[in-house]
Amino acid sequence: MSIKSVTFCVSNEVALPLQIKIDSLEGSKPLLKASQKLTQPSLIQRTSDVQADSEMFVSVQVFDMKSRRNLTIPVYTPYIPFKNLRKWDVWLTLPITLEQLTSHSTLHIVLWEFDGDKEVEFFSTETPLFEQNSRTLKRGSESIKFKYDEPDSSTIETNETQQLINKFKQGEIKAVPWLDELTFQQLSKNSKKRKLPQGTFILNIEYPLFDLPVVYAEKLSSNVQGNIPTYHNFDVNTDTQTSRPEPQAKISIGNAADSTLKFYDPDQFNPDPIEEKFRRLERASTNTSLEKELKPDAKKRDALNTIISYPPGSDLTAHEKGLVWKYRYYLMNNKKALTKLLQVTNLTEESERKEVLELVDAWAEIDIEDALELLGSAYRNLSLRSYAVNRLKKASDSELELYLLQLVQAVCFESGEPLSDKSASEFTIVNVAQSGAAAQTSPISELNNGSNSVNELNNSELGQSSVLISPLAEFLIRRAIINSRLGNFFYWYLKSESEGNQYLTHILESFVSRLPKERRAKLKHQSLFISMLESFCLEVKNLRDTTPKKVELLMHLLTSKLRPFLRSAPVELPLDPDFTVTDVILQDCRVFKSSLSPVKIAFNTLHGPEYALMFKVGDDLRQDQLVVQIISLMNELLKNENVDLKLTPYKILATGSKEGAIQFIPNDTLASILSKHHGILPYLRTHYPSSGTDLGVQDFVIDNFVKSCAGYCVITYILGVGDRHLDNLLVTPDGHFFHADFGYILGQDPKPFPPLMKLPPQIIESFGGADSENYNKFRSYCFVAYSILRRNANLILNLFELMKPSDIPDIKIDPDGAMLKVKEKFCLDMSEEEAIIHFQNLINASVSALLPLVIDRLHNLAQYWRA
Repeated sequence: MSIKSVTFCVSNEVALPLQIKIDSLEGSKPLLKASQKLTQPSLIQRTSDVQADSEMFVSVQVFDMKSRRNLTIPVYTPYIPFKNLRKWDVWLTLPITLEQLTSHSTLHIVLWEFDGDKEVEFFSTETPLFEQNSRTLKRGSESIKFKYDEPDSSTIETNETQQLINKFKQGEIKAVPWLDELTFQQLSKNSKKRKLPQGTFILNIEYPLFDLPVVYAEKLSSNVQGNIPTYHNFDVNTDTQTSRPEPQAKISIGNAADSTLKFYDPDQFNPDPIEEKFRRLERASTNTSLEKELKPDAKKRDALNTIISYPPGSDLTAHEKGLVWKYRYYLMNNKKALTKLLQVTNLTEESERKEVLELVDAWAEIDIEDALELLGSAYRNLSLRSYAVNRLKKASDSELELYLLQLVQAVCFESGEPLSDKSASEFTIVNVAQSGAAAQTSPISELNNGSNSVNELNNSELGQSSVLISPLAEFLIRRAIINSRLGNFFYWYLKSESEGNQYLTHILESFVSRLPKERRAKLKHQSLFISMLESFCLEVKNLRDTTPKKVELLMHLLTSKLRPFLRSAPVELPLDPDFTVTDVILQDCRVFKSSLSPVKIAFNTLHGPEYALMFKVGDDLRQDQLVVQIISLMNELLKNENVDLKLTPYKILATGSKEGAIQFIPNDTLASILSKHHGILPYLRTHYPSSGTDLGVQDFVIDNFVKSCAGYCVITYILGVGDRHLDNLLVTPDGHFFHADFGYILGQDPKPFPPLMKLPPQIIESFGGADSENYNKFRSYCFVAYSILRRNANLILNLFELMKPSDIPDIKIDPDGAMLKVKEKFCLDMSEEEAIIHFQNLINASVSALLPLVIDRLHNLAQYWRA
């Protein structure tokens, strides 16, 4: 369940300790005059009488106002020497949990100062822990204003600025880093300038910022007979108690017409028991023999076709579910309908599960994209997953390579989630005891005890050195053994995900142990090669010196360690196993100016041109790897329709959770091109000039540029790629345009108001203007590409569905939201004509947008000052 669907929680279910932050004390009181110091020397001992920012400390304890008793002992701030102001900035943890608080719990705060050799009370005050109107635990900052010489003068101040800051800290106001920094700097200056009257003080404290409001509810007794806890809540208006069988909170919401307060219904995502009972009775009472002959009329046939065309993950209404179930036998010849039937089936019901699994075996063979859907987290039934694996067995190695990253993630899901219906015949036992020896594999059914279920097996029967491998994992292992290129990527994908995952480690060991000796030696050599590059990066990064010194260190490491290593035995590049590197090209190696100091290393290859890559340590490249893999897939989908948009899906391989390699393609950033050549066309003319064309550039170069611009505009829009600026838009000398640095995807962006599509005006100018033929070609290519990718939306959505359990940052923060964002970009509720008009409007809005131009200028200015 998403946390966004929950609006509050009750205090008696929160076992966290109460924490209070003592921030600062503002204000001062009149100091002693010189004459008073002489006539009354004893007054000098009280520090606040002689020093404006005298040393103080604070004690906090919880007090119950109704019973007039202390609920905790006092907790004190540590000693902090003050300089210009009294600022503690410390969190105090009180010895009481939120579930132990009463509705009348109050913070008793005492300010202490020194009077000679003892501490004396400077001022004391109380503040309720719960808001009086809503009975919610206070959150965020609070200021308590008081007068030193008036004991009962304390009041709670919460101005509009403080309320906005609290909302910002709770995530209700979107963060804009560059603007936030300026704002808080100005607020800090304003607070320092604030002058309070003599003798008036403000104590600033802060309460924890929980994701949800905590509403007071107290558990007082338990119903012994029914074992049902009874809770008592206080009605704010009457201060009376009411008993109830379940925890819920009464909150005064004021005028019903003006109230915007929402309540969380804990059953909103649970099935309606009445509907569930009706469904069971209806399905149990139907005559299967009659249903086999049922055929829908024209109206219902159209409704069924509409349901089947819904994208993956769409919720069906009760009526739609009933319609699919009723005509399930009629739909058996429709391969796209199987996933919808499984969606409406309750696989925990034995009768339904048995009938549907029999139907699955007789169903029309499904497409690979639907087989991928059955491997997602929504389907835990092992028989269905085995059925999907059997369909994948008919895929070619090139197809499997396109989906391999997601299939490895599906294996990761199997390692962390229990699978239901664990039929023994589906699993394989692998003995991985002997390191370096061939693994022993056998079906579970060969065990002597004849167990029919995995759950019936015990550790002694399996052995400590054995591991159960799912059908999907076993299929991938076997295909990876047959195809060395597939095996290369399978090994490194598993290796980057297997850190701390014992199940994946066993799969990796099983795969390696079953390889021929020569293949095992190659993978071991690759691992040594990657370890060497990683150590080089760390040494260069840790050298606190200038870039030339870092380059000098890199050259020494390459010459003394890597070159002898490669000359002794060439290495197949993990990044691209089609290339075998034999030596280093020292003159083409360098260190990039960056906090991580990534290195570029160029290699000679065995049967081809040189190959350059960039290696980084300290950065998680798995998100970039995913984006480039999706771009490669989209490129293949377009080529299958005879549309080649000259894309450049360069290689990225995450070799671990914090390191990886990136293929280096000779290019220039748009920022440097505009700085040096004052336009894209002059840049292209320097490499491929032509006097016989209108633009002065050879035709094939302009063709490359127009097509690649169209392809990347469509793809980056669908993937919601953010943080686009002129430094991560790249152009090769022969006109291939492409994007780099995919640290923000799916609508995430560090800049305010990011455009849906990044289309700088300089690109339109290089086409020859908005009235040129090239611009019309660009738009046509965009429309064609968008239409083709919309037709393949189910495949792309299923691949993202498989990535939901992954650690990809922009997916992990909201997996369900990530799927919705991709689905929204396809506009699947529109017709093809409406979608093309929608995309045309996007292009027009991007061309005429002014804010991205301003942000690009600010980015260039920041880069200039940084340099």
